[in-house]
Amino acid sequence: MAHLTTGTWNLDSAHSEIGMTVRHAGISKVRAIFEEAEATLVVSEGDVATLDARVKAASFNSKNADRDAHVRGEDFLDSENHPELTFVAQNITASGEEFEISGDLSIRGVTKPVTFEVEFGGQAVDPFGMTRAGFSANTVISRKEFGLTWNAALEAGGVLVGDKVSIDLEAAFVLEQ
Repeated sequence: MAHLTTGTWNLDSAHSEIGMTVRHAGISKVRAIFEEAEATLVVSEGDVATLDARVKAASFNSKNADRDAHVRGEDFLDSENHPELTFVAQNITASGEEFEISGDLSIRGVTKPVTFEVEFGGQAVDPFGMTRAGFSANTVISRKEFGLTWNAALEAGGVLVGDKVSIDLEAAFVLEQ
Protein backbone atom coordinates (compact mmCIF):
# COMPACT_ATOMS: atom_id res chain seq x y z
CA MET A 1 0.00 0.00 0.00
CA ALA A 2 1.70 3.17 -1.24
CA HIS A 3 5.13 1.72 -0.36
CA LEU A 4 4.44 1.52 3.39
CA THR A 5 6.57 -0.67 5.60
CA THR A 6 4.66 -3.70 6.82
CA GLY A 7 3.57 -3.57 10.45
CA THR A 8 1.20 -1.75 12.75
CA TRP A 9 0.90 2.00 12.40
CA ASN A 10 -0.78 4.18 15.03
CA LEU A 11 -2.27 7.62 14.53
CA ASP A 12 -0.06 10.42 15.84
CA SER A 13 -2.83 12.69 17.06
CA ALA A 14 -0.39 15.51 17.90
CA HIS A 15 0.45 15.78 14.20
CA SER A 16 -2.99 15.00 12.75
CA GLU A 17 -6.26 16.86 12.26
CA ILE A 18 -9.76 15.53 11.76
CA GLY A 19 -11.84 18.34 10.38
CA MET A 20 -15.28 18.92 9.01
CA THR A 21 -16.99 21.72 7.12
CA VAL A 22 -20.70 22.45 6.69
CA ARG A 23 -22.61 25.31 5.08
CA HIS A 24 -24.17 27.75 7.59
CA ALA A 25 -27.20 29.93 6.83
CA GLY A 26 -26.74 29.16 3.15
CA ILE A 27 -24.05 31.82 2.80
CA SER A 28 -20.89 30.73 4.62
CA LYS A 29 -19.13 27.64 5.89
CA VAL A 30 -18.32 26.62 9.44
CA ARG A 31 -15.23 24.53 10.10
CA ALA A 32 -14.58 22.39 13.14
CA ILE A 33 -12.18 19.72 14.33
CA PHE A 34 -12.35 16.70 16.56
CA GLU A 35 -9.54 16.93 19.09
CA GLU A 36 -9.41 13.29 20.25
CA ALA A 37 -9.00 10.30 17.97
CA GLU A 38 -7.28 6.95 17.71
CA ALA A 39 -6.58 4.92 14.60
CA THR A 40 -4.64 1.80 13.74
CA LEU A 41 -3.42 0.93 10.26
CA VAL A 42 -2.04 -2.58 9.79
CA VAL A 43 -0.07 -3.24 6.61
CA SER A 44 0.65 -6.89 5.75
CA GLU A 45 2.74 -8.54 3.07
CA GLY A 46 1.42 -7.91 -0.44
CA ASP A 47 0.16 -4.44 0.46
CA VAL A 48 -2.93 -5.77 2.24
CA ALA A 49 -4.06 -3.25 4.85
CA THR A 50 -6.72 -2.74 7.51
CA LEU A 51 -7.76 0.52 9.14
CA ASP A 52 -9.81 1.09 12.27
CA ALA A 53 -10.46 4.64 13.55
CA ARG A 54 -12.34 6.05 16.55
CA VAL A 55 -13.13 9.71 17.18
CA LYS A 56 -14.46 11.07 20.47
CA ALA A 57 -17.74 12.91 19.76
CA ALA A 58 -17.31 15.10 22.86
CA SER A 59 -14.04 16.46 21.41
CA PHE A 60 -15.92 18.45 18.71
CA ASN A 61 -14.51 22.00 18.60
CA SER A 62 -15.71 24.80 16.32
CA LYS A 63 -14.25 27.58 18.49
CA ASN A 64 -17.75 28.56 19.68
CA ALA A 65 -18.79 27.13 23.07
CA ASP A 66 -22.55 27.44 22.49
CA ARG A 67 -22.39 25.81 19.05
CA ASP A 68 -20.05 23.09 20.35
CA ALA A 69 -22.46 22.22 23.17
CA HIS A 70 -25.35 22.10 20.66
CA VAL A 71 -23.48 19.83 18.22
CA ARG A 72 -22.32 17.53 21.04
CA GLY A 73 -25.90 17.38 22.36
CA GLU A 74 -29.00 15.39 21.44
CA ASP A 75 -29.84 17.40 18.30
CA PHE A 76 -26.66 16.27 16.55
CA LEU A 77 -23.93 13.90 17.82
CA ASP A 78 -25.58 12.99 21.15
CA SER A 79 -22.11 12.36 22.57
CA GLU A 80 -23.48 11.21 25.92
CA ASN A 81 -25.25 8.22 24.33
CA HIS A 82 -22.93 7.84 21.31
CA PRO A 83 -19.44 8.70 22.57
CA GLU A 84 -17.57 7.70 19.40
CA LEU A 85 -17.70 8.11 15.66
CA THR A 86 -16.02 5.11 14.03
CA PHE A 87 -14.64 4.13 10.65
CA VAL A 88 -13.64 0.61 9.67
CA ALA A 89 -12.08 0.15 6.23
CA GLN A 90 -13.48 -2.62 4.05
CA ASN A 91 -11.43 -2.02 0.91
CA ILE A 92 -8.27 -0.08 0.11
CA THR A 93 -7.51 0.46 -3.57
CA ALA A 94 -4.18 2.04 -4.56
CA SER A 95 -3.23 3.82 -7.75
CA GLY A 96 0.28 5.22 -7.39
CA GLU A 97 0.42 7.78 -4.59
CA GLU A 98 -3.36 8.19 -4.52
CA PHE A 99 -5.91 5.68 -3.41
CA GLU A 100 -9.43 5.15 -2.10
CA ILE A 101 -10.43 3.75 1.25
CA SER A 102 -13.98 2.45 1.37
CA GLY A 103 -15.56 1.38 4.62
CA ASP A 104 -18.25 1.79 7.21
CA LEU A 105 -18.66 5.14 8.96
CA SER A 106 -20.78 5.14 12.12
CA ILE A 107 -22.20 8.35 13.56
CA ARG A 108 -24.80 8.41 16.32
CA GLY A 109 -25.47 4.69 15.96
CA VAL A 110 -26.07 4.83 12.19
CA THR A 111 -23.58 3.06 9.93
CA LYS A 112 -23.25 3.88 6.23
CA PRO A 113 -20.64 3.05 3.58
CA VAL A 114 -18.34 5.93 2.58
CA THR A 115 -15.26 6.30 0.39
CA PHE A 116 -12.35 8.57 1.23
CA GLU A 117 -10.13 9.92 -1.55
CA VAL A 118 -6.61 9.68 -0.14
CA GLU A 119 -3.26 11.19 -1.08
CA PHE A 120 -0.14 9.57 0.31
CA GLY A 121 2.33 12.18 1.58
CA GLY A 122 5.23 9.80 2.01
CA GLN A 123 7.14 7.80 4.59
CA ALA A 124 10.26 8.93 6.44
CA VAL A 125 12.32 8.33 9.56
CA ASP A 126 12.30 11.34 11.89
CA PRO A 127 15.32 12.62 13.89
CA PHE A 128 14.23 10.43 16.83
CA GLY A 129 14.34 7.20 14.81
CA MET A 130 10.57 6.87 14.43
CA THR A 131 9.16 5.82 11.05
CA ARG A 132 6.30 8.10 10.05
CA ALA A 133 3.80 8.23 7.19
CA GLY A 134 1.45 11.03 6.17
CA PHE A 135 -1.89 11.07 4.40
CA SER A 136 -4.51 13.62 3.32
CA ALA A 137 -8.07 12.35 2.87
CA ASN A 138 -11.51 13.71 2.07
CA THR A 139 -15.09 12.55 1.72
CA VAL A 140 -18.47 14.26 1.65
CA ILE A 141 -21.47 12.81 3.47
CA SER A 142 -25.14 13.69 3.86
CA ARG A 143 -25.66 14.34 7.55
CA LYS A 144 -29.35 13.42 7.17
CA GLU A 145 -28.34 9.88 6.16
CA PHE A 146 -26.79 9.54 9.62
CA GLY A 147 -29.90 10.79 11.42
CA LEU A 148 -28.54 14.31 11.97
CA THR A 149 -31.70 16.08 10.84
CA TRP A 150 -32.01 19.06 13.21
CA ASN A 151 -32.38 22.37 11.41
CA ALA A 152 -34.01 25.78 11.58
CA ALA A 153 -35.80 27.63 8.79
CA LEU A 154 -34.40 31.01 7.76
CA GLU A 155 -36.60 34.06 7.33
CA ALA A 156 -35.24 34.64 3.82
CA GLY A 157 -35.76 30.98 2.89
CA GLY A 158 -33.52 27.96 3.20
CA VAL A 159 -32.20 26.41 6.38
CA LEU A 160 -29.55 27.18 8.97
CA VAL A 161 -27.39 24.05 8.54
CA GLY A 162 -26.53 22.48 5.18
CA ASP A 163 -26.89 18.75 4.55
CA LYS A 164 -23.49 18.13 2.95
CA VAL A 165 -20.61 17.70 5.38
CA SER A 166 -17.04 17.58 4.11
CA ILE A 167 -14.75 15.43 6.27
CA ASP A 168 -11.10 16.38 5.81
CA LEU A 169 -8.21 14.48 7.35
CA GLU A 170 -4.53 15.27 7.70
CA ALA A 171 -3.21 12.10 9.28
CA ALA A 172 0.26 11.19 10.50
CA PHE A 173 0.94 7.60 11.53
CA VAL A 174 3.89 6.15 13.43
CA LEU A 175 5.14 2.59 12.90
CA GLU A 176 5.24 0.55 16.12
CA GLN A 177 8.78 -0.38 17.12
